[in-house]
Amino acid sequence: MNVSESNQTVEKAIIVSDGCCVRLGDSSVLDDVTFSIEKGKKVAVVGPNGGGKSTLFNAITGLLPIDNGSLTIYGKKPEEVRGSISYVPQKDLLNKNFELTVKQVVEMGLIGKKTLSIFSQRKTNLKIQKSLESVGLLEKIDENINNLSGGQFQRVLIARGLAQNADILILDEAFSAVDVGAQEDIMKLLNDINLEGKTVLIATHDINNLENKFDEVLCLNRHCCAYGDPKEVLTQEVINEMYGSHNEMFRNHNIEKHTNNND
Repeated sequence: MNVSESNQTVEKAIIVSDGCCVRLGDSSVLDDVTFSIEKGKKVAVVGPNGGGKSTLFNAITGLLPIDNGSLTIYGKKPEEVRGSISYVPQKDLLNKNFELTVKQVVEMGLIGKKTLSIFSQRKTNLKIQKSLESVGLLEKIDENINNLSGGQFQRVLIARGLAQNADILILDEAFSAVDVGAQEDIMKLLNDINLEGKTVLIATHDINNLENKFDEVLCLNRHCCAYGDPKEVLTQEVINEMYGSHNEMFRNHNIEKHTNNND
């Protein structure tokens, strides 16, 4: 790709990470991460445990600060565009000891967007019904969440994200704790979502057949090992870099060596 093509790609991108660095305490968790994601792409984020996938998602959603470099959504800082992003974290914090219905869980995604007017409540109910219909669970709207399978509960969480009507949907380990059949159902669902122009990022440990499921893959192990078409970037060299030992790489790393672009 020449310089002109690269510049055009960045201009069309809605999520742009340029040398992004994030640290937790004294530890560098993400180092010099650079990539750009265009609107409507379905992106797999892969890498080992502790490789920074959840940290990256927390940075994109504005939950973690950027120490160096930059990370922008629509050209703005993540905390300025939170309404554009729906985030389904790896471990949902719902207390299942409460008697929550599917409807109540989805409605949680709309907290802060409601008023007390009857008209507003009708709009809220319609959003809930539409999002549940899109994940194939409208008939479960009054079901207790404890009666759902793992795959059904995951779809409820996706419906909660969809109800927010955000342009970007981020799913952290959407396929964990569900069987293969449920994984395929979720992927089919996400294909349908992508047709509506949403940009979807999914963290997953499964690197098999990514080219059949995703437009692009971001290979992450505290830094960006590769980013692009899965058929092109998932080479043996990249896989070794992702899952090999990186202790040596970070032994002498000092985040203060980077130029701070956030001033």
